[in-house]
Amino acid sequence: MKRVVEEQRLGFVATVCPDGTPNLSPKGTTAVWDDDHLAFANIRSAGTLANLRHNPVVEVNVVDPIVRRGYRFKGTASVLESGEVYDRAIGFYKARGSRVSAIREVVLIRVTAVQPLDSPAYDFGATEEDVCDRWERHYASLRAERRRRE
Repeated sequence: MKRVVEEQRLGFVATVCPDGTPNLSPKGTTAVWDDDHLAFANIRSAGTLANLRHNPVVEVNVVDPIVRRGYRFKGTASVLESGEVYDRAIGFYKARGSRVSAIREVVLIRVTAVQPLDSPAYDFGATEEDVCDRWERHYASLRAERRRRE
């Protein structure tokens, strides 16, 4: 699980709006904080942070788009705006090469449940190599098409 989060860094964070509707927002700063917590830095996520302050229940999905496998992390978020843990988090992101001047808050998520996610292709007998080959060809064709348009 840690490897997938650290390799991908892009987590899709689901929160609940005050009116009960879902909010889904990608976070390119998703990271493993420790054995019990994930983290992400707030750079441009005013809606996500407002939702978490209203209701700290959160789900984060991190999936490797090539192998089509990953994890669903459920938990409770804490928004850090200052203090010792916030300062440690800023140092953590600085060490990772993040532009810390852009970080407003850091969110720590206490993970309470984890479920694996994978493509239905595996249910039909595809191997990881089959899935990788398919998606690598797909992304290569997208890049080629983009170059043709430029």
